[in-house]
Amino acid sequence: MNHWEDAVQIIRNDDDVRLGLEALLRLDPRLAPIAADVGPLPLRLREAGFAGLAHIIVSQMVSRASAEAIWRRMLPADGPLTADAYLLLHPEAWREFGLSRAKADTLTRIAEAVASGRLDLSGLCLKPPGEALGELTGLKGVGPWTAEVYLMFCGGHADVFPAGDVALQNAVGAALGLAARPQAKALAKLSQVWSPWRSVAARLFWAYYATKMRRDMVPVG
Repeated sequence: MNHWEDAVQIIRNDDDVRLGLEALLRLDPRLAPIAADVGPLPLRLREAGFAGLAHIIVSQMVSRASAEAIWRRMLPADGPLTADAYLLLHPEAWREFGLSRAKADTLTRIAEAVASGRLDLSGLCLKPPGEALGELTGLKGVGPWTAEVYLMFCGGHADVFPAGDVALQNAVGAALGLAARPQAKALAKLSQVWSPWRSVAARLFWAYYATKMRRDMVPVG
């Protein structure tokens, strides 16, 4: 097993999320009433690879319903969405899917990197977070949010917190009774108390956003 995996918790199933939440509540008892309100936290793990990253990009900044409608149109009839399959699509397919031009261009660059062997999205998940995030954000169009969510939900990294996520900012501000919505830098600092289970904290606050604030803009379905 990778030495980094030996030292850092990887989330693989619902039991890992439950154990992580128990540890998180010991780290910060303020979160206990929030956890009681929202109930069991969703796992939302997807297989690492092109399809997992593509689904996250499709889901960015749109509602869950819109993302799933686009994703269904993108899926090939005869198998999974692979980098090679995406590159075989006709040049205007993104319009039929309902993708923005920017997202389509980003997916093309990722598909080309994967198909050429320059990018190993599965192997990336075994690297330390800082190294993996740097490699992902080195691709034009892949920002910190996309990279962090990929490591969380495809790599199972337990200690990643997308502080730039506006839904998380709103949820943390409301749930903790803060005077104002924390901005990314302030939220990143605040989230340090939840290490090494920041990914579970993110799941908790996304669940709060969905159930208590009645919003459906979450990273993956």
